[in-house]
Amino acid sequence: MTMELASVRVVRKPWGKTDLRPWSEFGHDGAAIGELWFQRADKLAPEPKLLLKLLFTDEPLSVQVHPDNTFARAIGLPHGKTEAWYVLAADKDAKVALGLRRELTRPQLRAAIEDGSIVELIHWQDVTVGEGLLVPAGTIHAIGGGLVLAEIQQRSDATFRMFDHGRQRELHLDSAVGAAVAGPAIAQSAPVRLSEARNVMAQSAYFVLETIELMPNSHWEIDASSETWVLILEGEAAFDLTQVAAGEAMFLEGHRATVRTAERGAKGLIAYAANAPLPNLLVGRNGIPIEVMAERFPELGLGRQMKKPGAPARPWGIRS
Repeated sequence: MTMELASVRVVRKPWGKTDLRPWSEFGHDGAAIGELWFQRADKLAPEPKLLLKLLFTDEPLSVQVHPDNTFARAIGLPHGKTEAWYVLAADKDAKVALGLRRELTRPQLRAAIEDGSIVELIHWQDVTVGEGLLVPAGTIHAIGGGLVLAEIQQRSDATFRMFDHGRQRELHLDSAVGAAVAGPAIAQSAPVRLSEARNVMAQSAYFVLETIELMPNSHWEIDASSETWVLILEGEAAFDLTQVAAGEAMFLEGHRATVRTAERGAKGLIAYAANAPLPNLLVGRNGIPIEVMAERFPELGLGRQMKKPGAPARPWGIRS
């Protein structure tokens, strides 16, 4: 049973920002910070399956790709890297790139990386605050400048660069060509509303990413059977006796805790290791009937948990 306030690791990047407010007070020394990693506070604890980050971009990142599990294991890595982004802030005309504008053969992809034309072939798209985007392993992608993103990912640093805007960092031609899906990205799924408090923004075989909005002066219970990260973005919340403010994150695994909000309530993100939404992960006054959840997510098998016809309805998540 584990619940702890996460520590923060500062990662400097040439494309980062020097002012991270309101999400963090780091960055006052003038050196660009690209990422904040939320880490287990217990340095001796087993490595988590997932990595939660904040990304701050003043300049475009490299055009890159991450391997899937099969390719990663073929080159001696434990697993691949699927990730998802949630847009916290976006300057006017801020963009991300997902996939290519058209299909390429492997030789064509290799040639595009070698001559730099890959940057003209990726599919750029506008993004808005509050948008969630899934980036499956193998998707060629890039992040533009003027963005603040929250990212959840399989815990891997396997990144193969294809183009780096003249920064003179190493490109990874063979690995990038081998790992990439050389074509358009998959279509993004629309958010799914689980309750008044929870919206699924991205879902993969490795994690689920949700937004949460907890009412002022409300009482909730979180039952984190699997690895779970909760990042507070606005307001504050108390997890049992631990107060968590905006910009801070909690790590939970195999732990059940009470969550309370004060007069401002709390908004944030919750990400957990699962391949489908967990209806009883966070429950409170904003719950929805299990019958509704069973209809929205038949793959969860919730119909087996419902009472027989004629019995009183069992709304999950109702707490006084």
